[in-house]
Amino acid sequence: MDRPVHRVVNLIEDGNQQILNMSADAARARLLDARADALLDVHGSFALAARDGETVLMARSLDRPMRYFLAKEAAGPMLVIGERIDDLKRVLDEHGYGHQFHPSYTRMVPAHHVTALRLIGCPDPTPEQRRFFAPPRATMSTDLDAIGHAYVAALHQEVTEWLSRQPETEPIGVLFSGGIDSGAVLVSVYRALLDRGQSPSRLKAFTLAVDGGGADVEQARTCLRRLDLEMLLEVIDVPADTLDPLEAVEVIEDYKPLDVECATVGLALLRGIRERYPAWRLLLDGDGGDENLKDYPIEENRELTIRSVVSNSMLYQEGWGVGAIKHSQTYSGGFSRACVRTFAPARRLGFTGLSPFVRPSVIRVAESIPFDTLSAGSTDTLYGLKGDTVRRGMRSCFDLDFPVFEKRRFQHGAVDDDVFRGRFAILPEQYRAHFHSLYGEAAR
Repeated sequence: MDRPVHRVVNLIEDGNQQILNMSADAARARLLDARADALLDVHGSFALAARDGETVLMARSLDRPMRYFLAKEAAGPMLVIGERIDDLKRVLDEHGYGHQFHPSYTRMVPAHHVTALRLIGCPDPTPEQRRFFAPPRATMSTDLDAIGHAYVAALHQEVTEWLSRQPETEPIGVLFSGGIDSGAVLVSVYRALLDRGQSPSRLKAFTLAVDGGGADVEQARTCLRRLDLEMLLEVIDVPADTLDPLEAVEVIEDYKPLDVECATVGLALLRGIRERYPAWRLLLDGDGGDENLKDYPIEENRELTIRSVVSNSMLYQEGWGVGAIKHSQTYSGGFSRACVRTFAPARRLGFTGLSPFVRPSVIRVAESIPFDTLSAGSTDTLYGLKGDTVRRGMRSCFDLDFPVFEKRRFQHGAVDDDVFRGRFAILPEQYRAHFHSLYGEAAR
């Protein structure tokens, strides 16, 4: 006979929530609320679970992982919830259920959904997914000045709210390449500090250089010089032999090459900051900006066309969606999966912070942009919209001539080409094999 959940082991402590406007208990009340969009009242970063009789509800924000595993016990199934796959396995081992574990049996709660498990027994049921964030699409006019203003204003509102919740004397860093997204975040934080009468001397722009090379350092310096903010730049130079992609696989518990590469250089940058500043805590970044304004080379993905990109809601944020055949129950999709490349290294090295671009208020503006009409079927036009949108928004909101540079991925800007080829000369299958080797017999 099927039995309901016997017990829930939740490894995500309230102290790990980064909710800005209410307590964790109040946020869980929104999770239990029957209103479809009740969780939009919760501002900040969260991974919440609540129990309602025989039902367990789980939900997370886009910027962080939330995983779970169902183990069979004599008294009924045990639900284990955590951020990491290895944490789930550790609990199973401690309770004598390690033999039930396989990494592919773990499940990721998809972002922007409430995941409901009820009357769990044998066999395991398919969880119910209820969307709590469904922004309307293409509702704005084609006025790029109005679009830019709305987008940057939403960004600045998120930064301002976050800043208001931080200690006024604590230093703040921005992971900075000089690109559009990190540049917009840096400007927003700088202006928010001034608006609050606080000293911008607590702000630094951290830029990674590997063996002194990479194009990002000069781009960052040029960007800051044009913004008259060059005094904020701090270059973190690390040796190339510290780049370890297989370590990155272990930290992010994933094996997609682009995410592994990004996490590898991210770990190097964060370690460099930690070595220089042992007590530093607050970091911001521009994750999610490319996804919001659809600035990815479609030609590099054979599954995509410009039509699919401009026609599918939050495609880059969520992937093809929880009901799609291609959706991974183990990893989720889109940035909902890729968020771990930033979250896990930061958590490992003791940092916490913000990417304002992943907040619903900013995504809502991005989704309201009529990309189909504006791009008119041209990928070149689509790729140019991001820079044009942010540049106009910066002029409107801050009266700035904001510099826009050609898009470049973090892992390509931080290292020279020869170093990149040398450190990342690993086949995708090797990343996957290394991940599974972490679990030995359990992963076969």
